[in-house]
Amino acid sequence: MTMSTRSLRALAIAFAVVAGAALLLARPQPFESAVLGADWECTQTAFVLTSCAPRVREAIPAVETSRKDAIRQTRG
Repeated sequence: MTMSTRSLRALAIAFAVVAGAALLLARPQPFESAVLGADWECTQTAFVLTSCAPRVREAIPAVETSRKDAIRQTRG
């Protein structure tokens, strides 16, 4: 059984559409969990797999200088 160019093209287009839909469904979607609260970040993949992790907070860097570094040395 030989396939014509037209049927191969249709098969390729159908495969591309199915693969694109699978990629869209598999992309993790963030959502808010009322049970866990605001300290948790949850994602749901393909409406089936759900994972939650503690929300990472950005650390505010502390500025520490010693008195010796803060006072500039003067010559003379």
